[in-house]
Amino acid sequence: MIQLIYGLITGLLFGFLLQKGRVLRYDKQLGALRLEDMTIVKFMLSSVIVGMIGIYALHDLGLVKLSVKATIVGPVVLGGLIFGIGWGLLGYCPGTSMGAVGEGRLDALFGIVGMIAGAALFAEAYPFLLKTVYTWGDFGKITIPQVLGINHWLIIPVFVAGASLLFRWLEKTGL
Repeated sequence: MIQLIYGLITGLLFGFLLQKGRVLRYDKQLGALRLEDMTIVKFMLSSVIVGMIGIYALHDLGLVKLSVKATIVGPVVLGGLIFGIGWGLLGYCPGTSMGAVGEGRLDALFGIVGMIAGAALFAEAYPFLLKTVYTWGDFGKITIPQVLGINHWLIIPVFVAGASLLFRWLEKTGL
């Protein structure tokens, strides 16, 4: 039960930050798709960096256990294509469509209906996908530090530095 409460609090906080970051706006979504406004990219990259540091810090303190999923190229590519097509058609990604509905933009309901239909279709197709798509490029449960054979705290600063340089460049170019 406590995990559900933590999930609810985290979800509400993330939704609040999505709204405050103005990434729920259709013009920001369109700008990202057209590579003219990198607000969403900066927001999500910030989330990834904070999450990376937080999760590994909590893991090292023994407060959380990592549950690494297998890296399988087939479903990642197929899912990415479906995600991209849906985002391009609707103008919202799954998280921002939920936030947009919360702000009263009912056009995002089409995306939510699409997500539910897609989930049902996926559930029905899953046995077939296990025999086909889920066999393409299975690398097992790997992480970048494992592949390189080094401690994760040697990788994290490289990602933080890379993100910082990208942020700086995006700001200089007005994106």
